[in-house]
Amino acid sequence: MALHSTLLTIDTHIDIPWPTGPDFLDQTKRRVDLPKMRQGHMVAGCFAAYVPQGPRTAEGRTAAAARATAMLDAITTMGGDRARVCSSADAIEAAHREGATIVVPCVENGHALGGDLSRLAGFAAKGACYMTLTHNGHNDLADSSNPRIDLGDAPALHGGLSAFGREVIVEMNRLGMVVDIAHVAKSTMLQAAELSRSPVLSTHSCIKALCDNPRNLDDEQLDVLRDVRGMVNITAVSGFLKAGARPEQVTVSDYVDHIDYAVQRIGLDHVGISSDFDGGGGFAGWRDAGDSAAMTSELVRRGYDAKAIAALWGGNFLRILRQAEQVAAG
Repeated sequence: MALHSTLLTIDTHIDIPWPTGPDFLDQTKRRVDLPKMRQGHMVAGCFAAYVPQGPRTAEGRTAAAARATAMLDAITTMGGDRARVCSSADAIEAAHREGATIVVPCVENGHALGGDLSRLAGFAAKGACYMTLTHNGHNDLADSSNPRIDLGDAPALHGGLSAFGREVIVEMNRLGMVVDIAHVAKSTMLQAAELSRSPVLSTHSCIKALCDNPRNLDDEQLDVLRDVRGMVNITAVSGFLKAGARPEQVTVSDYVDHIDYAVQRIGLDHVGISSDFDGGGGFAGWRDAGDSAAMTSELVRRGYDAKAIAALWGGNFLRILRQAEQVAAG
């Protein structure tokens, strides 16, 4: 705890309840709320305006955009005067120096745009620092790693990015938003990494060599992330960490095995930590935000020093944010 309490810890992907809205300020049964963040010294969380994939119809697109906008509005107010909303690397670091708990807005699933490129600027204006291009199911932007048979998806729709998806990435670069390649097909990921002028990242994925799941990244994808100065943030979803495992069958050691693999493959600068709490993440030992020191303890046990642990817990993510901001600034 002596080390953990000094770190700028950033969980790069957390979900909020909807349509009830976030119940954040008081102790709840959810995995993340303000008391649990403070108990576990989780300084900052990226809270997602998550839009599930629905029909690619006019009605479906309109509903998705409305939901994303409402969720971003809820995220930016959920901390009241007891947490601070930040979107830039400098603002996050300043808030940490002042002892604040930090809410970082983001968007999960480009379906949230409702097919309208101009909505991206609105999301950025509401503080969204990144957008995940897809979720489960292909959308207007790109192919997903998990096609939705119930929505009529074939294995591929666009062969990676669509023309609209390419426009979206160019606009995200212009706005300083980070391109999140969690949930996308390998073809989409490779094309996005090549196109984006700022580094892409996966905010919540694991390593395919250790767990063969469509959501996980293979060695070629990891190497590309290294080559474009991007990163992968290992996530706490049990089925992505160990094939077929239930949460009670997964440990912090299993999680850090994925960190170790990525660090050894592509280098410390390209790896980080996320939970996907309240969106499927959580396992024995890291059940909620209050348990976050257990991750630091395991990293220390494995020989990571304070500088390396600080990079994994947030420093590398802040670098990605800064690079996106620099690209936008020209």
